[in-house]
Amino acid sequence: MARRPIFRPALSCPPYVEEEVLDFDWHPGFAKSQAQKSIASLHAAARERGLSPVLEISSKSDTALGVALSAFNLTLRLEDRTMPVEVAFQGSKVFENGGPFHDLYSASSRDAKTDERIRSSGLLVGFNLLGEEWPTEPQTCFYDWLYITAMYQHPKAAREVVGYKAFSDIAFNPKKSLNCQARSAAMFVALSKQELLVQAIRNKESYLSLVGGQSANGQRSPVQRDLFSDSG
Repeated sequence: MARRPIFRPALSCPPYVEEEVLDFDWHPGFAKSQAQKSIASLHAAARERGLSPVLEISSKSDTALGVALSAFNLTLRLEDRTMPVEVAFQGSKVFENGGPFHDLYSASSRDAKTDERIRSSGLLVGFNLLGEEWPTEPQTCFYDWLYITAMYQHPKAAREVVGYKAFSDIAFNPKKSLNCQARSAAMFVALSKQELLVQAIRNKESYLSLVGGQSANGQRSPVQRDLFSDSG
């Protein structure tokens, strides 16, 4: 048996996400088929709680949508460049002994996440997205904003995702990690259904005021250029 969270939109107030931890049968092994067995078991446990349909968001998902929405695959336009959400996140990290490592913006998702500097530069103290400083509080706020903004830039996928009641990421272990793409997807749906998306992605100040954080400065977000053009 294993215990993992699933995330559902919270149509009320921050953090706009509700988490439910479920017990399910775990199928060990590194093969994708084993992961999908675990996903099926987790989703069966969710159905018993009245949560269906659930979308697995990861490279192990058995749906094309779930794979496409993995942070390793979902792309984000930043000014004149496009990169996966994972790359934007890792390349923007600022540590007590180094960073941001903006050269990672040109790396693959896997290479960016496993870069030695990410592991050896000390404690995470903030983020710098193309020159704009972001705080580490509220927790997950920067990652969530990157993901939500990327989702908004892919309207076809966004229309599909709002049809799901909950989201999972079989690789996410809350004992080892903080940010989760399934959590971010649930927040996107909640903000979408409450017509708060435009406010959320307008700029850093607007977003942080919405989720309960405080801005570090008054600069406009660099992501805003060409944000509302057709995409996806």
